[in-house]
Amino acid sequence: MDSRLGRYQLCNTTGESYRAFIPPPLPPQPSLAFDTELLALLEEANRLLGRLDGLASALPDPQLLLYQYVRKEAVLSSQIEGTQSSLSDLLIHELDEAPGVPEDDVEEVSCYVRALNHGLDRLNTLPLSLRLLREMHAVLLASGRGATKQPGEFRRSQNWLGGTRPGNAVFVPPPPEQLMDCLGSFETFLHDPQTPPLIKAALAHVQFETIHPFLDGNGRLGRLLIALLLVEARVLQYPLLYLSLHFKTNRSEYYDRLSRVRTHGDWEGWLRFFLRGVVNTAAEACDTARQIVALFDADRARLPALGRMSATALALHRHLRTRPVTNAVHATAAIGIARSSVLTAFARLTELGLVREMTGYRRNRVFAYDAYLRLLTRDTEPLPH
Repeated sequence: MDSRLGRYQLCNTTGESYRAFIPPPLPPQPSLAFDTELLALLEEANRLLGRLDGLASALPDPQLLLYQYVRKEAVLSSQIEGTQSSLSDLLIHELDEAPGVPEDDVEEVSCYVRALNHGLDRLNTLPLSLRLLREMHAVLLASGRGATKQPGEFRRSQNWLGGTRPGNAVFVPPPPEQLMDCLGSFETFLHDPQTPPLIKAALAHVQFETIHPFLDGNGRLGRLLIALLLVEARVLQYPLLYLSLHFKTNRSEYYDRLSRVRTHGDWEGWLRFFLRGVVNTAAEACDTARQIVALFDADRARLPALGRMSATALALHRHLRTRPVTNAVHATAAIGIARSSVLTAFARLTELGLVREMTGYRRNRVFAYDAYLRLLTRDTEPLPH
């Protein structure tokens, strides 16, 4: 019998029988088979991650990109779960002004940002562990639709995927009484020094999704886990890899690959899919980062021509690099210049085509650093219903 396939446990609830799946511990046995294609993908993925990390480290302020990339990943990951928020929606929401934005959706994305930031902060004092995952889950489900689904607590009841009950579900994770055994083995694997970081991140994501330890938020937390593992292993100093773009773009294959691990033990097929995503997403992130830096330099070079207004315009441009969607209140507080001067600078940057007013209002206007926002929001439109 192939030990990669796990086992099923017959369970009963309200008089109905169903089979819950209990995965074997990681790493897979028999061991992973690395053919020429898989080895080449792993080498290329590691090379491009090194380039992305080096590019970020060479920036005068890596936080410029980090702030936006974390939000891009949050939007993409939440869209996989069906939210209809865009990156622009999130950035407007963070100004406390979200006209027409689906509030539950944008709050869900905002919680994802806070959960990732909490995890990154806690890695300074706490290893990646069940405790940290529970903390992040509490932040992830602090508000919005999941707030009633036991934030920060492992489930004490059976959950399932697809269908209306465990008996007709597409997939049923381990029953509650088996959950801590599965999670204990999972945590041991997180600390395994023998498994290369990228392979560990790929395997751990599938195992977490298979165990499905929470009542809600498992998909989003499982994708957060990838970023945290790569940062903890120092493969990336900053989580600039928005891998959810690959999962969103190839959503059907994503779910099929997860399923084939459970039904066929096809870890190698999952790894090929995962590593192709790392290669493509890291290459795109490098390219986008270079374009953003070039845009900043070119736009800054245009501002001294504004004469007396140039100092205020340069200060506003610095603010827009960190907050590409902003308003006069936030900008005035950030750069410490009189509101009237800030409004004049917005007008001049609008004339130059650097800034676009988003609301059409005469008051409470919201401004976007247009070319920068277009670069950031590529591929972040919600999926069709």
